[in-house]
Amino acid sequence: MVAKLSAAARKAALKKLEGWTPAGDRDALEKAFRFADFAEAFGFMSQVALIAERMNHHPEWFNVYNQVRITLTTHDAGGVSARDVALARAIDEAARRRVASPRQAASDD
Repeated sequence: MVAKLSAAARKAALKKLEGWTPAGDRDALEKAFRFADFAEAFGFMSQVALIAERMNHHPEWFNVYNQVRITLTTHDAGGVSARDVALARAIDEAARRRVASPRQAASDD
């Protein structure tokens, strides 16, 4: 079983994650992304789904048109774990690759 990060470890990890913030109502990380249109947002979500499946760690997310909000927590650990931090980094890398395309819009940070 994966261990929940201590408050100090979670705080240190957040300093290294661009735009990720603590969820206000529970022990989780969250970030909002904005893309040029629905197809770009859905493409990003598809990319993240493949990454999450390889990592065997799946996000909670919400999509409306060109916006994607992602929440990460490790339910088995009862909060944020190293798996959430690793997935957040992978998600950010996927977003950076999509933004590099001229058809992409920047993410909200």
